[in-house]
Amino acid sequence: MKLSDFDFDLPEALIATRPASPRSSARLLVAAGGAITDAVVRDLGAWLRPGDRLVLNDTRVIPARLSGVRRRHSAQGETEAQIEITLLEPRPGGLWAALVKPLKKLRDGETVVFSDRLSATLDAREEGQGLFRFNLSGEDFDTALAEAGAMPLPPYIAAKRAADERDKTDYQTVWAARPGAVAAPTASLHFDAELLDGLSALGVGFSHVTLHVGAGTFLPVKVEDVETHRMHGEWGEVSEQAASEIAATKAAGGRIIPVGTTALRLIETAVRDTGAIVPWRGVTDIFIYPGFDFRVTDALMTNFHLPKSTLMMLVSALMGRERVMEIYAHAIAQGYRFFSYGDASLLIPDRK
Repeated sequence: MKLSDFDFDLPEALIATRPASPRSSARLLVAAGGAITDAVVRDLGAWLRPGDRLVLNDTRVIPARLSGVRRRHSAQGETEAQIEITLLEPRPGGLWAALVKPLKKLRDGETVVFSDRLSATLDAREEGQGLFRFNLSGEDFDTALAEAGAMPLPPYIAAKRAADERDKTDYQTVWAARPGAVAAPTASLHFDAELLDGLSALGVGFSHVTLHVGAGTFLPVKVEDVETHRMHGEWGEVSEQAASEIAATKAAGGRIIPVGTTALRLIETAVRDTGAIVPWRGVTDIFIYPGFDFRVTDALMTNFHLPKSTLMMLVSALMGRERVMEIYAHAIAQGYRFFSYGDASLLIPDRK
């Protein structure tokens, strides 16, 4: 398999920069069997059955993008530089790994001031990233970060506009609970309370898992032989309750449908060692591409993904590459909106 096998031409105008409002008014492409149906997310229940279970990622996106000032005293007087950092993940010892722009204007030991309350000192460097020690911790840090930080919008949106107050709501799922992600599980952004209530009344179950989505989700694949690509690691957890619910649903003949590739990657990680879904906690770097053996996933709700991305490889593993290319050609021809704030698809593979 070559990287070029997962490429396609996408008109720039189809890249969404704002979500649909209300959330469940986004379009939904349903691919089941050999058919493709154009629908709307609020009608999702028409393709679900009592006893099906949706698996939802309850990670919470932190306002990880910070803009601050570095001041330096020298013989020529005080100078300052604008520094932008994007938090990536906490590290042992109270440090945070972050992307820094521009890193060359910051020396080890220098402090960047982000607000009257929040600042951070560059403790060390690691593989082009900075390791920062903040002046606050715990709830004080969370509060100051919420005030000073902006949502870390994906590069293809950030290139078109800056994050604003709307994004603090728009780029967060309605069930977000556990802070730690620097990117949203975007398929879940289509759900609102009304849709959830309707699905519950239908007899659809919900299980919450956690995968803290990292900035590595936006990294391009740089190898032509896709099987040599190495995924970034992301922390996740499948609780005992979630594992039990998923196992019971499978045993009763219901379908397991992850909402988003992050939830799918996590539950497929939790089933690898034993062949059965079990409680699991740790860092997963599972890479799903054609030929992958799905052991728990029966279908997938997901957005439309970037050309030549690992997510294109994942949906191709589930549906078949040629089928995915047919689906994407239809989506482009019909004007579906792509990527994080775009429309959704429900992919139901034919397992016969």
